[in-house]
This record gives sequence, structure tokens and C-alpha cells, in this order.
Amino acid sequence: MKILFAASEAVPYAASGGLADVIGSLPIAINEKGHDCRVVIPLYKSIKENFKEDLTFVTNLTVDVAWRKQYCGVFSALKNGITYYFIDNEYYFDRDGLYGFYDDGERFIFFSRAILEMLKEIDFKPDIINSNDWQTALIPVYYQIFYKYQQGYDNIKNVFTIHNIQYQGQYGPEIMNELMGIPMYHSSLLEFDGKINLMKGAIETADKITTVSPSYAWEILDPWYSYGLDRVLVTKQYKLNGILNGIDVDYYNPESDLSIPQNYSVNDISGKKRCKKDLLSLMELKDDDSPLIGIVTRLVAHKGIDLIRYVMEELIANDFKFIVLGSGEKIYEDFFTEMHARYPDKVSVTLGFNHTLSKQIYAGSDMFLMPSQNEPCGLAQMIAMRYGTIPVVRETGGLRDSVRDNGDLSGNGYTFKTYNAQDMTRALKRAKELYENKSEWEALMKRAMSTELSWSNSAQLYIDLYNQI
Repeated sequence: MKILFAASEAVPYAASGGLADVIGSLPIAINEKGHDCRVVIPLYKSIKENFKEDLTFVTNLTVDVAWRKQYCGVFSALKNGITYYFIDNEYYFDRDGLYGFYDDGERFIFFSRAILEMLKEIDFKPDIINSNDWQTALIPVYYQIFYKYQQGYDNIKNVFTIHNIQYQGQYGPEIMNELMGIPMYHSSLLEFDGKINLMKGAIETADKITTVSPSYAWEILDPWYSYGLDRVLVTKQYKLNGILNGIDVDYYNPESDLSIPQNYSVNDISGKKRCKKDLLSLMELKDDDSPLIGIVTRLVAHKGIDLIRYVMEELIANDFKFIVLGSGEKIYEDFFTEMHARYPDKVSVTLGFNHTLSKQIYAGSDMFLMPSQNEPCGLAQMIAMRYGTIPVVRETGGLRDSVRDNGDLSGNGYTFKTYNAQDMTRALKRAKELYENKSEWEALMKRAMSTELSWSNSAQLYIDLYNQI
């Protein structure tokens, strides 16, 4: 089977979040099962020069953006057994950063159309195009309206993956004529609440819709989670499937990770003590045996930071220590900065993101806290388990699907149901009670490290889905 993944970012070339990790790992796992899976992303200015030096020019063409004709270059590279295609247009992509520009709508309208035009010029005709999030949501729309009956495009099936339904690509109705070039009699595919909604168009036209965890697939049928799109998804739920993401278990591997002070494994976890000791020293925290909570996250409301604010001093009084790494809304950055100032030997805060430090936190912490309001999948809890750090999470989305509560001493973490600070506190106190029983805690760590987190199972579920279409 031939599959083309279309996305706005992919590790190792361009990344701003979890989407890049998925696109950097899932195609590799699919290829390992005997298929030909390729990836297409924009040729951003931010792609490192050593990667650009390996690019091969494939072709150039013109792409219609409504009444305009825009240049499009196509380059390719082979990385980790995957063929990557890069869509080049300096006007749209030769900028500092990936998103956040006034014309993001136009940029990714061009990108979606360019991918379909590219198929005429390259020696690869996919059986499946798997588009991802709003930036490529127009691919199934354009395919249905303009390409479905063209020679060379027959029998291509479209799958659309929702990584985060909050970001839908909403614009004014004028972009139908001015940018998309889609006739007004097709406007019903894209119109929603008086706007043009790109994700809604993909939901209407794709053959299958996937989300990044089974729980998120049914959660987004509820108005609480759907940011309005439940009204569309409920009518299309026969297309909807949830497949839990995995992680790159070779990259996140405590046995071989050079970022941590001492390697360890599920068969010999003694090195984790050294990782904690060095982390406490690095962060200038009190070196004792009290439980250390790691938090690596964006400091934004839906990550549950408010719950932590309500009870952090109570938790510190209960002998928890915290290491926080992240950035986001100023109110949360200021809060954690103040807590560090008040409790410098128990709270460490690093604003921003440092990849090496994040791995040291995963390896050196005892517990990893994720009290999210909503979490489509979440990768951090999986990475934490890989390093034997026990996740304490709210039961939502992929957190519910990957973490099993240890109430019966057979789980791999601790969970709480309601979005409530006291429920979170009770889960942490339950974890602390077991932490004081060293033999039981070690058994829990080993169960967490033994959890199946690779992409292999997920890749097979995607392949099975493709075969159903």
C-alpha cells in the first residue's frame, strides 16, 4: 500500500508540538510493516542547513490560489528510510517561525493545493492521503471538488486526523472566492456558524476521520470538548476512529540516552537514583528522599495549571518537591516564579524549553503530573513511564487510554476523574503512600517501564483502517 502523510511539521525537520513527533515516527512504523509511506511538509526557512544540503530538486510547477498562480518547487530527501517531499515557496515559507502570521490561511490553502498538484509530477501515486489538522484539511475538500475524476487521481482515499480540535482554521466567507477558488455552490461543505471552517470541510469530505486516542474520539462528540464541531461530528461519527499515539522508544530509552547522568533499564533501575540526585543538585533543590514531581508542559489553562495553583502550597507542606519546565501564559509563569522565590529548596522553575533538561526531568523525577482539562493524546505521560517516572493524570483523552490507576496494585500510574484540585491532591497522596513502600514502588516503576508504548501497534491499527476504506 502507498500512503502519503501531509502535515505542516515533522521531526527532524520542523517541530512546534506533538504533531511533528507523530509524523516523524508513525510513517517509519508503517514502512517497517512492508508499506511505502511518504511524508510531505513545507520547506520552511527554519529547517537546518545540514538538512537542506541533502535535498534533491524534483520539479517545479504553478499552483492556483484562486485567481493567482503561484510558484511551487518540490524537493525530496531520504531520512530514516522515509521519502520526504518539501513544498517550496519563499513568499509563504521563508519566514522565522512556522505559524502565527496574518496570512496563515492563504499559506496553507496554497500548501494543500500544491500537494495535490505535485502528484502529477512525481513518480508516486498514493492509495491513501492522510492529512493532519487544519493546515492540510483542504486536501480532501479539493480532492472531492476538483481532482476525484481527473486522470491519475482515481481511487485515492482520504483520511483526516484530528490532533487537536481546538484549532480548526476559521476564516471569513470571502476566502472562498479570494483564496480557495472553490465555487459558491460547494460552500455548504465549509460553512459553519457564519464562517469558513477548514476542519469542518475535511470532516465532511474525508473517507475516514481519526483522532489520536480512542477516548478523544468519543469526547469530541460532546460540546465540552469539541469547540463547536460536535454538531458536525455527531452526523459523521460512522467515519470516526480513535487510535492511540505511540512514542519513539529508541529515542526515549533510559538504557542508551546520553542526556541523562546514568543509564538504567527495567531489569536494573538502580541508575535512576543517580539521575534524581544529579537533577536535585542541578536545580539546587534539597537532596532528601521526599517525592519529586516533574512537570514539563505548556503553561496554559487547558493543561490544568489552575488545579496546581490551588493546592501547590498544601502539597509542599506535605513534603512534595517540584521541578517545572515550560512557558506560556504570563499569569502561570509568574505564579511558578513566585513559588520558586518562596520555596527555593523545594520548587525549581525553568521558563522556556530545554530538550536535554526535559529528559533529565523525565529520568530524575519520581512522579509526573498532568492534570489536564483535555488531552487529545499526550506524549509526556508515555515518556515519563518509559523512564520509570509514575504519571499522575486526570482521566481524559489519551491520558485515560494510556495510564491505568494503581488502586489494585496492578496499574502503571495514578488517575483522578473530575477536574478538581482536591481529587488531584488525593491521587498524589495515594502515590506518596506507595512511594514510602520501596518494594511496591519499585514494582510499580517496572510496570510503567514495561508498558507497550511503541508505534508498532498503532501503525497496524492505521493499516487496518486504510484497508477498510
